[in-house]
Amino acid sequence: MERGNSPNLQLQQLPLATAAVSVQPHTDSFSYKENLIGALLAIFGHLVISIALNLQKYSHIRLAGSKDPRAYFKTKTWWCGLFLLVLGELGVFSSYAFAPLSLIVPLSAVSVIASAIIGIIFIKEKWKPKDFLRRYVLSFVGCGLAIVGTYLLITFGPNSHEKMTGENITRHLVSWPFLLYMLVEIIMFCLLLYFYKEKNANYIVVILLLVALLGSMTAVTVKAVAGMILVSIQGNLQLDYPIFYIMLVCMIATAIFQATFLAQASQLYDSSQIASVGYILSTTAAITAGATFYLDFTGEDVLHICMFALGCLIAFLGVFLITRNRKKSVPFEPYISMDAMPGMQNMHDKGTAVQPDLKASFSYGALENNDNMPEIYTPATLPIVQEQHGPKGASAPPYRVLEHSKKE
Repeated sequence: MERGNSPNLQLQQLPLATAAVSVQPHTDSFSYKENLIGALLAIFGHLVISIALNLQKYSHIRLAGSKDPRAYFKTKTWWCGLFLLVLGELGVFSSYAFAPLSLIVPLSAVSVIASAIIGIIFIKEKWKPKDFLRRYVLSFVGCGLAIVGTYLLITFGPNSHEKMTGENITRHLVSWPFLLYMLVEIIMFCLLLYFYKEKNANYIVVILLLVALLGSMTAVTVKAVAGMILVSIQGNLQLDYPIFYIMLVCMIATAIFQATFLAQASQLYDSSQIASVGYILSTTAAITAGATFYLDFTGEDVLHICMFALGCLIAFLGVFLITRNRKKSVPFEPYISMDAMPGMQNMHDKGTAVQPDLKASFSYGALENNDNMPEIYTPATLPIVQEQHGPKGASAPPYRVLEHSKKE
């Protein structure tokens, strides 16, 4: 009986063994599918955000001479840009729920590529083919490198997927690698903030390092919040865990402080420098935080890690070349050189420009008027009245300046 039953037992165990072997490839293909979904959502979101910002910028440029400071609220272009901006942010937010953090963060280079292409398409100047290629050769090379880097990032990105449940996030939050990373980051942030506030170290690297450290925590919390929302939608409610609201508060707070430091950097440095340096520092910090908190590269072989790092470097170089080719904005100087005025005698010794005092009652050629008079919208002008010359031999000044009263 035992010999007769043994073949049946072997036949019954054979399908179970084959089914167990086929589970792993199905899991791998599903995880790669999640990576692709997350990458496509991130690319779509950054592309739409770039279009939205350019639409709003176009609306502001068209209404630059309007007396109503809020005239752009009445334009369809600005509201269309706002709608696309919200849609793009939702796409980027949703991408964190599908793909690993270290894969999503470097894909922000898509917005830089899209902005460069939009700038070239909608440029109003006419160039000859040779001049056009010479002028935009860095942009073409940078876009090509950024696209190659993005392809390598998607192909060799980390493939670790974990359910963003409250227990898993809490376990990662109290793990010793992340606690050590948080300690180092807090010390670095405090030192940089001390040098920035107390020592007036207004260097672009210092400010953008503060932004990058805050941005890494923003990325970690965004993935936690987005992942827990996705798990809740799938049927396993996670919104009753306190860790969800802790992550939500940290996400909002770090995003606000990050925007504050970015606004301060934009007042001191050119936008192209902020775009390139900020992208490199923020991406590096976010990838480090994702590898420490979510263990993105656990189980990855050396080849995939090296190719992923190569993709990051190529994307960094592409973004640097794109932003390097942008025209630097020339700040407006709030004074008028007397030498540039036709028919005006020189009122100073060595031909240098006269700088008015912006704090005075009337400042010739100044950008702002400090008299708080609503009826005056333009800088005050000082009329020149030529005097008649007296008898011969009597020297008279070539001109005299009349004083203005506020009623005039």
